[in-house]
Amino acid sequence: MFKKYKMGFDIWGAVLFLIIMIPNFIWFLVSAPNDILRTESITEILDTMASVCQVLMIIFLCIFINKEHEMKKRSRWIVAVIICCLLYFISWGFYYNGFTNIFVILGLTIPPCLAFLFFAIERNMIAGIPALVFSICHLIYGIVNYIIR
Repeated sequence: MFKKYKMGFDIWGAVLFLIIMIPNFIWFLVSAPNDILRTESITEILDTMASVCQVLMIIFLCIFINKEHEMKKRSRWIVAVIICCLLYFISWGFYYNGFTNIFVILGLTIPPCLAFLFFAIERNMIAGIPALVFSICHLIYGIVNYIIR
């Protein structure tokens, strides 16, 4: 598996990460009405696992380049990444309009994870394992802290 990869810098992995992080940067600076995301997490160990996997996922997305990958402008995986990013931004829009229901919380949790997973499937399967673990941890975090709690 590693034979088809080379070390380098994949700008598109970094671009995806920055696009996904835009609403988070805004959230760090500007509180939303009914800002439930600022409550203390009750899943600290899981959060640490998610953070480690997120860092590994981003590093792997950015430094490993698939030598066999052909850049296709309309790959179904890239279209799925774009749709996930749009759903994520829409969810943030609802959140900033005061909505904090199950659909908004899942919209803030699932689409960004799927965007990273779809991107990994398309371009870099090495990042797929930490992306999958991050996604599972992030989903459990969202459900436990904001839906069940």
